[in-house]
Amino acid sequence: MMIFDAHLMPTVALVDYELSLSMPPSLTAHVGVDTLTHGMEAYVSRKANALSDPLALTCIDLVARHLYTAWLEPANRVAREGMALAACVGGMSFTNSSVCLVHGMSRPLGVQFHLPHGLSNAVLLPAVTRFSVSGAPDRYATIARTMALAQIGTSDEAACEALLMGLERQNQALKIPRLQDCPGVEKAVFEQSIEKMASDALASGSPQNNPIVPNADEIVALYRQAW
Repeated sequence: MMIFDAHLMPTVALVDYELSLSMPPSLTAHVGVDTLTHGMEAYVSRKANALSDPLALTCIDLVARHLYTAWLEPANRVAREGMALAACVGGMSFTNSSVCLVHGMSRPLGVQFHLPHGLSNAVLLPAVTRFSVSGAPDRYATIARTMALAQIGTSDEAACEALLMGLERQNQALKIPRLQDCPGVEKAVFEQSIEKMASDALASGSPQNNPIVPNADEIVALYRQAW
């Protein structure tokens, strides 16, 4: 199900934001929301800890400040550097906690429809967050405040609702499609594959780290919401 090998562990990582200056807007959007997903899932994971938390919140803060600018102004070096750093610390955060339901549901979409990983995560993030938010309202509220979607004194309930609305607006602003509008995703194949995708998502292990652990029927419903 997953690839584990010592050869995949780098001795050193060179994070050079100039390599991202030629990225087209769509790729910037997809991997940018993927980066946000890394930070969010690391922070709300059942395996979150004192090491992963500050890395996750740093990732979230950097994405909130720099993603839209990097998408709108591809040559903006400050925004590109901010997103490169966000991607780096986001990877460090989930390596020390774990990803959750978004990633669990994303992988079967890649297998079945060959969707790029960043795109499938971005498509799923709003619906999965809405499903998960009641499992860790204090943590999702902190995410909302970190993204400046809610003020410091805002109640957790209001902050969570602001987060849900903000994620929807973000996908719209970055022109991230619904699942039904993604290239190569056919309705008939989707319906034929949806139960197998839900089963594979659970088998990956990532959904078990989610604030609310879903069953297969709930994952099927979430795929339909993302459609």
